Formats: sequence, structure tokens, C-alpha cells
Amino acid sequence: MQKKSNTKKASLSPWKKSKPKPCSGTSSLTFINFPNFTALILPPHLFLTLVPFISVMSFRRRPYDKRMTLLEGWCVLDLDENPREETCNDVVVTAGKPESFKMPDPYKPPPSKRSRKDRSRKNLGSMDSSEIMEQEIWRELPEDLLEAVIARLPISAFFRFRSVCRKWNSLLASRSFSEHCAQVPKPRPWFYTITHENVNTAAIYDPSMKKWRHPAIPSLPPNKVILLPVASAGGLICFLDIGHRYFYICNPLTHSWKELPARSVKVWSRIAVGMIQNGKSAAEGYKILWVGRDGEYEIYDSLKNSWSRPGNLPSSIRLPLSLNFRSHTVSIGSSVYFMRSDPEGIVSYDMGSRVWKEYLIPTPPNSTDHYLAECGGRVYLVGLLTKNAATCVCVWELQKMMLLWKEVDRMPNVWCLEFYGKHVRMTCLGNKGLLMLSLRSRQMNRIVTYDVATREWLKVPPCVLPRGRKRQWIACGAAFYPCLTSAP
Repeated sequence: MQKKSNTKKASLSPWKKSKPKPCSGTSSLTFINFPNFTALILPPHLFLTLVPFISVMSFRRRPYDKRMTLLEGWCVLDLDENPREETCNDVVVTAGKPESFKMPDPYKPPPSKRSRKDRSRKNLGSMDSSEIMEQEIWRELPEDLLEAVIARLPISAFFRFRSVCRKWNSLLASRSFSEHCAQVPKPRPWFYTITHENVNTAAIYDPSMKKWRHPAIPSLPPNKVILLPVASAGGLICFLDIGHRYFYICNPLTHSWKELPARSVKVWSRIAVGMIQNGKSAAEGYKILWVGRDGEYEIYDSLKNSWSRPGNLPSSIRLPLSLNFRSHTVSIGSSVYFMRSDPEGIVSYDMGSRVWKEYLIPTPPNSTDHYLAECGGRVYLVGLLTKNAATCVCVWELQKMMLLWKEVDRMPNVWCLEFYGKHVRMTCLGNKGLLMLSLRSRQMNRIVTYDVATREWLKVPPCVLPRGRKRQWIACGAAFYPCLTSAP
């Protein structure tokens, strides 16, 4: 009879389970030895306790010694539906043998949080000489380089960077900083608007951030409280009082105002206003042109701070000028374009050559609410196209050689369905490449933007005053290129 062998049969399992080493509570920690690493099995209640102390839950044996090191990997959990209380809540796993644990004193209070000043002092004390040298180098940054960096910051950061220090606040009056700003490409235009409910409060829309801003504009003289934006150029906006007598120039970012001298020609009827910038830099000044229905006009030069009348309109231009005062003028180079309604067409004036031109171009049929716009040196027309009960917003481009308007784009049909059967009126609040259109009726009030270059239509969030909930109805507005250094 064959004797039984005392040697145990070798296990066919690729891993062997070590004896559980219980902690001081009712649960235990279990290690499972794999060929290349050892895994630690934890109950879920103990695992949640150890999460703040360990970031990895598996161990790996180094090839050159028997010590255990931490390894990023997976963990094996013993899912227990009825977790029990544990008394070893402060177990800290360290690199070394898996059997060794560090038991801190449970009654030891947690370390107190040091103040920011103490932490900064410790960091300064721990820095070496090379780090201190780097701080000295950054502290001696050249002024030109610093101004070039600040000039390329987003315009929205302007509302915060002036409060950093007096030195940064004084950069706006620096001529070198103005030259750096002139080298930066123009950002997308912003929109300065006035609401029906608050004619003395402005609302500025930033299309890049898709956000409305409500700046605190300085108070105006009490006898000239209602001002309407009529033109813009070089970061400045031209305002005209509701009586069509007084002109104001304002930079809405720096809150700087200037009242222009009184006009030499007294015209009490409505006038059309155009504005251009003399050069690429705001320091080169600007010019303003106003035209009356009977052919009177004057030009204001900011460098001379005076009005002048170069001459009279040529006899080829028909009088009276039935100008479309609802449409803002368009400025391309040194030329200003006005829209007239009888006869239908466009009148332009070149402030450099002092030449008047007239283009008799009929408006598209079945179209209303016409406004001029410009993009890339081209003249566009935007308006409402109505047929039966359907209404749609259309965009046409001026063909100077053929003297006609060519349709280039329409608002998406899905959006136009909202206008079906409604008496819709449109107001164009900005015409410099990026258009802002206010569409309103008794049942709706919508604001959209249209990028002429990319032909993209976007909806604008409703304008709500700070600490208010009511939507504001936009009465009028103007587009302007935000510039920090433009001075009235």
C-alpha cells in the first residue's frame, strides 16, 4: 500500500493568497500576490477612509530588492452591502513592506492653516539664487516690451488692468502706447445702444464675449440730456442732441467726453452725419460731416477744432436731399456715403478730394426698412423683404458698374417663420462689417447679428439692466471699434 506523500500538491493558480492580517477593527486587509505585483484588497468603507492619504492602490516588487513601491494601477474592492464601523480610520500606507503601517495619534489635532503671508515668506526663503535672479530680470522688463504686451490684451481686460497700479493707468496718455495699439489688428466692433426705458443709460454689447456691459457714463449738462449716437470712427462715437444743435464726441471705454464748437450754419431741420479717421492712428485726428436737406453742409476738423464750409453742392445733385435719416452713413477710406429716398440712390462725398457724387439706384422691390452697411471696402444694403404674409431679412451688395443691388444672403428660413403674419419693423444698430439688427413687433422683440464676411447669423442674448429682470427694447445704436487710446 502506497504511502501518502507529505508534500502538498502545487497550486495551479497563477497567484496565491496571503494570510489576512487583521487591523484593529472587525475588517481586515488582504494582499494577493500576482507574478509581477501584489494587489491590496480593501472594503469600501475603509477605502473611502484611505482616499485622502493614498493615490494608488496596488504595489509592485522591484527587481533588485524585496521592497514594495507604489504603482499607478487598479485596485480590487470587496463590495460589502452592509459596511461596519472601523476603528483604524487613520491608516497611512507607505512605500515598503505591505505589512508595515503607520498609526498616527488619533487625538493629535490637525495642522492649523497658515496665513498667506507666512506661506509666501516660506516660499521666498526656500528659493535659490537663480529664482531670485529671474524675478530681478522680470522686474526690469523694458517699457516698450511691456506696452506691446498690454496693447495686445483683450479689450475686455481693460476694465480690470487700469486698477493694477498708477503706472498702468497712465499708459493711456502715453504716445508710445498709442503707437503700439495702432499696430494691433482691429478687433470685432462693439455696439453702443440706447434703450427706450433709459435714454440716459448706455448698454454696450461685446460680440466676442457675447455679453452686455453697462458702463457708468459721466453725467451731461442738464439742458442737453438726450443724446443719440449718429456716427463713429477710430474708437470714438459722435452724439447729437435730440434738438439737432449740439455735437459731442465720446470714448465709451475711457469715459472721456468733448463738446464740439457751435456750428456756423444754423439748421433746425434733421441732418445726416458722417465721420472718418484721418489716418491709421487715433493721434492723427478725425473729421465730421453733416448735411442738411437743402444742401447745407459743414466739416469739423479735430486738429483745428473748428467747423468749415468748403463750398456748395454741385448742380448735378438734385435738391432737396430726401435723405434716409434712419440709416447711418457708411465710411470707406476718406469717403462718406449717404442714402437718399427721392430719387432712390446714394450720395457720396470724399473729404480728401472734396468731390460729391450721386448714384441713382432703385431699391429692391417689395423691400422696406433699408440701411447701408460696409465690409472690406464694399457697400451693402440690408432690409426687410415682404411678400404676402412672409417677411425675411435680406442683404444686397452694391454693383457700381451696373448700378443695381445684388442679393447675396438671407436670414435662415427657420428664423423667418417667426415673423410670418406679423407686422415687423427692423432697426440696424451697427454697419461696420458686423451688423446688429433689432426686429420687433407687438408680440416679439429679437436682436441678431450678421457677419458680412463669413455670412453667419447669431442670436443676441436679451439686454437686461443690472439687478433687473425686464428685457430692454433697443431704441438706437452705433457700431464702434474699441480703442483705449482714442481721445476726443
